Formats: sequence, structure tokens, C-alpha cells
Amino acid sequence: LCQRITQDTAKRRNPKRSASAMRVLVGVKRVVDYAVKVRVQNNTVDLANIKMSLNPFCEIAVEEAVRLKEAKTADEVVAVSVGPKQCSETIRTALAMGCDRGIHIQTDLRTDYMELQPFSIAQLFQKVVEQEGSELVLLGKQGIDSDCGQTGPMLAGLLGWPQVTFAASLSAADGGITVERETDSGTETIKVPKLPAVVTCDLRLNEPRYATLPNIMKAKKKKVDTIAAEDLGLDLSPRNDVLEVFEPPPRAAGIIVDDVDSLVDKLRNEAGAIP
Repeated sequence: LCQRITQDTAKRRNPKRSASAMRVLVGVKRVVDYAVKVRVQNNTVDLANIKMSLNPFCEIAVEEAVRLKEAKTADEVVAVSVGPKQCSETIRTALAMGCDRGIHIQTDLRTDYMELQPFSIAQLFQKVVEQEGSELVLLGKQGIDSDCGQTGPMLAGLLGWPQVTFAASLSAADGGITVERETDSGTETIKVPKLPAVVTCDLRLNEPRYATLPNIMKAKKKKVDTIAAEDLGLDLSPRNDVLEVFEPPPRAAGIIVDDVDSLVDKLRNEAGAIP
């Protein structure tokens, strides 16, 4: 039923689009750059004058979506981002990597769990997926700011779609996908016989490409639609309250021991690390 509905929706939006064509929607999140040391002020992470960049796991999702298009498995890749007007820069990065167009759900609410939380993000993505008639949604397994890893599973639940999390490899054939996913004990292979589906991407899935200068220039001309979050008619209030935000305590200085016996003694009697 889900497959028939999404194909009908796609045909209404683009009558020339074949029933076998696949539209991939990929989430791109704007986060504090992974190399930046964050500062805590007024019980929150200070975002003023700090370098922001595309979430590394979202970058992997973008790369995989572009590879599907290059393999002729997908005919369009749409990048979607939620956040302030600066998110347009994040979308342009995805467009420079090979996405065809972008959708910016604009809001001034913070997306690092302080204000907008995963359930709200999933609701926003649900609206876009239903409007676009997407057959496959690729997301990073988590954002490096909140580390929740919940948006993908919640989106799949809202849509009623199958999901595969922590993807380490992905292949598409015969209208379905086969995904090798990371587990605590190794990997397992999951097959989704028929799309649609939601997939979250892990580190081993691929190595993202660097955007070339010509593609960066082309990205400036690609279409980016802007939607006000409040126009979607959703309750975006947080479900959880953040009580306190604080920096971890500084690490104590290490010591040098004279021999193995001294090391074992300190591990046993001071650190309590061994019985």
C-alpha cells in the first residue's frame, strides 16, 4: 500500500517520471564542526562566532545518495535541512557534492536538542517525504551535537516504513535494497524486498568526496525551496527538558611508575581497576 501511494504521488508531481524511477531524500544537519572545542555558557553550548559544518554522518548519507544516482538507481537526490537561514550553506555543500536540489525548513529554534528534538525533526521530515513522494530516505545515524540517533527510527515509525539503521554497505536491485548493518558483535545483512524505506548511515558505508570548484559554482544555481516550519502546522515543543549543561572536568595529570609491580599496585589499590 505504501509503495502504491508513493508512486501515485510521484506521478502527480511529475507526469513524465517513470514508475520505476526512485527519488532519494537525504537529511543534512548543520552542527558545530567536529574539530572545534565547544564552550558552555549560561547552561547551554555557546554557538556565537563558532565554526559550523555539515554533520559527518549526514555527509556519508549524501555521498551514498549521489552514488545511487550515478549508478542510475535513483533519478533525483533531494537534500533537506532544518534550521536557521545559515542552513542554506549546508544545503549548498550537499548540492556541490552532487544533490540535485534542496529543501530548507527554516526555523530559529536550536536543533541540538535544546529546543528542536528528534521527534519534532522526524515530524518535519515526514511532511516533506509525503509531499515529495520519496521512495528512499537516507539519514546520518546521529548528529554529533546531540548524539541521539533517534530521528531515523522515529521517521520510519511515523511513515509506517521499514528501516535499517547503522548501514555499513548498501545495494539496490529489483525495487528493493540490501543493507549490511553494524552491530555490537559484528555485522548483519538486512533485505528490504520493496521500497519505500528509511536507512541511517554509519562510518564504514563510504568515504565522502570533496566538492570540486566547478561543482561548488554549479551548486549556487541549483534550486533550494524554503519552507517556514510554523507553516507545517506541527507541535514542535520539546518532549524533554534539559536540566543542566556542563563541561567535563579536566583530566588529572598522569604519573610515571618505576616498574610493573608499582603499576599493578596502583591499579589495584588506588584506581581499583583490577581485583
